Amino acid sequence: MNSLQDALYNWLTIKVVIDERPDDTAAVETEKTFYDMLKDDHSLTNIEVTKDDEMYYVHFDHEGERKKQRFPRELIEVMLNQINQQPERYRNYPI
Repeated sequence: MNSLQDALYNWLTIKVVIDERPDDTAAVETEKTFYDMLKDDHSLTNIEVTKDDEMYYVHFDHEGERKKQRFPRELIEVMLNQINQQPERYRNYPI
């Protein structure tokens, strides 16, 4: 099982992609898998994301407490930036 921080990082990275590319079926499926891991493996609820100029913040409830983790935008947006720089390598293949 991944650490909570790893699971949040993986989910947030792909969530940022589907926010920009909601029709990307592979990204949508991957985001669902990571989201389910957050809920099922780490027992998170009420997961929300905010951001500012430098950071993404993931707010969530865990074991009755409201918690927050932060991630640098440049780290989270790496995959999205790669897709935008080379869209021909990341074509959407509908099911």
